[in-house]
Amino acid sequence: MDFVYLSLYYFLKILVSITPDFLLKGFENMAAWVVYKLNKKHRKIILANLNLCFPEKSEQEKQKIAYEIYQNFAHFALDALKNQNTTKEKVLCKVTFENEEEVKKWLDFDRPIIFTTAHFSNWELLPLFFAAKFKPMSVVGRALDSKAMDEILQKNRTQFDIELIDKTGGAKKMLACLKKNRPLGILTDQDAGDNESMVVEFFNHKVNWVLGASVIAKKTGALLIPAFIYQNAQNAFVIRVFKPLDASLASIEELTLYQAKSCEEMIRAYPAQYFFFHKRFKRFYNEIYA
Repeated sequence: MDFVYLSLYYFLKILVSITPDFLLKGFENMAAWVVYKLNKKHRKIILANLNLCFPEKSEQEKQKIAYEIYQNFAHFALDALKNQNTTKEKVLCKVTFENEEEVKKWLDFDRPIIFTTAHFSNWELLPLFFAAKFKPMSVVGRALDSKAMDEILQKNRTQFDIELIDKTGGAKKMLACLKKNRPLGILTDQDAGDNESMVVEFFNHKVNWVLGASVIAKKTGALLIPAFIYQNAQNAFVIRVFKPLDASLASIEELTLYQAKSCEEMIRAYPAQYFFFHKRFKRFYNEIYA
């Protein structure tokens, strides 16, 4: 299977390197349309999620969003290839901030900082931009099932002195990075087991929300800051950073709910940019995926 993944990877990498952007955009749209039509399994999952989250939208609107989700993921995949062995200058040119001055102010505090985010838009670009713009950071992630592809992904994720921490058994490394005044980035939006999560309201429905970021923040007295990257109407990447929640003043429950509400706010604003391919609501509403 690694051979198949690597062959596809190198084919796309060559394609990205020799194809002008306007033609590449056409390829993205074509690939998204073909996969959208053929990939009935995940299209069904996406529509089940959209039905639960956006009952007020018409069937036509939800079908349109579903197709745009495939378009967004095609763009994400090809842009990740462009970011292989990239430079700080190239990264800084493709992203802007909504509130850069506020972020600089928070980084000047002599406090541990935990950024939480979601599988939203081009989430792999978020730490690259942060490390290129401000300072090195550490990011929590999970190894891919394909060892060969995981090695390639790690090279991309660890550019600009970014440290990658495996989420399995990585608590000590997370605490160590915060002690060294390195900001920590954690994806917190996917389903989690009952022993590592709490139940929150998400789009007016119950979901399990992982507690890891909240527990680490509480233990270190960190500022917990939800941050997301999205594409605006001009298809430019923009970073939105929510106000910090001081873990020394907030409970684990409040910190966790804040992450869920921030994520929901972003999805409501840009539903086609969320990775709705996974069964986010299966813990309590598994019947919607039947």
